This record gives sequence, C-alpha cells and structure tokens, in this order.
Amino acid sequence: MITVQSTINASIDKVWEFWTQPEHIKNWSFASAEWHTPYAENDLRAGGKFKSTMAAKDGSMSFDFGGEYTLVENHKAIEYVLDDGRKVEITFTETPDGVEIIQSFDPETQNSEEMQQGGWNAILDNFKSYVEQN
Repeated sequence: MITVQSTINASIDKVWEFWTQPEHIKNWSFASAEWHTPYAENDLRAGGKFKSTMAAKDGSMSFDFGGEYTLVENHKAIEYVLDDGRKVEITFTETPDGVEIIQSFDPETQNSEEMQQGGWNAILDNFKSYVEQN
C-alpha cells in the first residue's frame, strides 16, 4: 500500500464534516488548480456508496472516483473498496497539533507509485488548506 498523511489544524468535528459532506468534498477533492470536482455524493455507512466526478476545468477530460464503504467509525476511521477493487484505509487521530489523517491505498497499475503518491498527497494538501481557511 501507498501511504500519505497530514496534520490538519482544526477540530475532529470540523475535519470529519469537511471530509465526508458532499458540499465540502467538491471544494477540495482534486490534485491541481486546473481540476475541480463538480459532483459528489456520499452515503457514509458500511455498505454505503460514494462517488465524485473529477474534471479538468477546460472540459478536456473527467473521471468518476467511487466505491463502497466497508468500515465507518465516526471521527476515527473509514475503509472502502474502490470500484476497481483497490482498498483504501483512512485513520483520523486527534493530536496536540490537530487531527492527523493517515490514508493508505492499493496502487493502480497505470501510473508509477511515485506519481500516485504525489497525486493523493496533493489532494490531501488541498483538504488541509480548505479546512484551515474555512
């Protein structure tokens, strides 16, 4: 698995809300300023499904990112299986410096692991900025 992590300077309640609510997901779930997430839905429960559409702002390409939750522990952990079968595990831990998010995921085979780690890190950085600025 590939792992990315960050510490968010905010309360666990705010971090959890901004991570899980579609109106917030649309504001941070993309890797660069040339992209955006015009659509997001989230049924946050074991067996629930989620989907977001990541799209280039110039309209040149888009793709859906979705899957099914296998574990949801409020304010602590989320696990899911992506539509392509890869597993993702996320933990949320309160620390003196804020909420530490550790996200581990099975790599896909089309892009290098370094590129995938960079992309997921960029999305996590966007999340950190969005939460800390709002």
